[in-house]
Amino acid sequence: MTNEYFGGLDFGSSGARISIIDKSKEIIFEDSCIYNYEFKNPEGWINSCIKLFEGIPIQIKINLSRLSISGTSGTLVPCSPNGAPLGNSIPYYEVCTSNPEKLNLIAGEDKFLNNPYSSLAKAIKLIDTYGDNIILRHQADWISGWFLNDWSFGEEGNNLKLGWNIANKSWPESFESFSLTQSIPVIKKSGSILGKINQSIANLLGTSDHLLLISGTTDANAAFIAAEVKENEGLTILGTTIVLKKIIKKTFSHPGITMHRVNGEWICGGSSNAGCGVLSKFFSDLEIKELSQQINPRKKTTFNYLPLNSPGERFPTNDPYLKPIIKPRPVSDALFLHGLLEGLAKIELKGWQKLKTLSGYFPKKIITIGGGSKNPQWKSIREKTLKIPIINSNKSTSFGSALIALHANF
Repeated sequence: MTNEYFGGLDFGSSGARISIIDKSKEIIFEDSCIYNYEFKNPEGWINSCIKLFEGIPIQIKINLSRLSISGTSGTLVPCSPNGAPLGNSIPYYEVCTSNPEKLNLIAGEDKFLNNPYSSLAKAIKLIDTYGDNIILRHQADWISGWFLNDWSFGEEGNNLKLGWNIANKSWPESFESFSLTQSIPVIKKSGSILGKINQSIANLLGTSDHLLLISGTTDANAAFIAAEVKENEGLTILGTTIVLKKIIKKTFSHPGITMHRVNGEWICGGSSNAGCGVLSKFFSDLEIKELSQQINPRKKTTFNYLPLNSPGERFPTNDPYLKPIIKPRPVSDALFLHGLLEGLAKIELKGWQKLKTLSGYFPKKIITIGGGSKNPQWKSIREKTLKIPIINSNKSTSFGSALIALHANF
């Protein structure tokens, strides 16, 4: 009997990862690679796809039945009608304040969309730059289009920041008045079948031409699925940025906070611009590991850092002009790292407090996923700051995407 496998690709800020599972959810193959171009260049995403598929054993690759893709939420690609990128994407963390008047006219009182971090703000900038005869696709949707050679579709969760309303299943009426309707995708629910892989792409990657592309989700939602978060628990993703997610009973609208439907549950969440990315500005991975061993998490530093990569924050404070605080820097690198980790833990605490205020409860336990979860000193600092247990998940975000492929809606 031939084995049948299900794949998940996840595209983050620094690289891509693939997980392949069988029907019993056992991981058969996993791999990752970093981009060979800067993050905003879509060519680097495709090169990563090709490199990852080159590493898959042939008997696994030819029996790959379904593939689902997740990507960063709010990274928007300007394309010609045939899907070819017209330039670099605008990354999720970038502020767009080029045309606030037009943004206000389109978004109106919707504070979630009327926000310089929204995909709608990015869309306005891209249309002002390239004209209105373009299509706009988020990272995961654009990569799915590359596999299909068809860029018609967009997954619902990836398009919330552009204006898609999950509850009403509609785009804002104002889009018709501002030439946006021809640029937006046909929306598909996560887990929907998009179609078969394009023959030339199948030949390039060495897959079966029967491989089905399944509508994916955002990277944070894929992580939520992978970690199997339950009610009264919270998920913290410690990647390039810090992302918080939890299940809620009732939806609400607030700047910097997203609402998604995952596995039949409403989840809310927010993404900071701070995270492991700021640590990488000062130290290599090896240096972080070695310096962390010199940190005593039971002791506090005297610093009050706000460790943002650059000015501007999305959550828990929604302020495009918020300035980082990473001075004074002590002589000791270990002490400096200690202060940065404390600052990141305080941002996480403020985020959970914000979500409690808006949704009614503070998690009783935090599940953590992402590269930062492997740092035991950071975990201890976080537990001391949050005052609740923290459990690390060993599942990757791409594993969550593979689960979407496994449970696809036929």
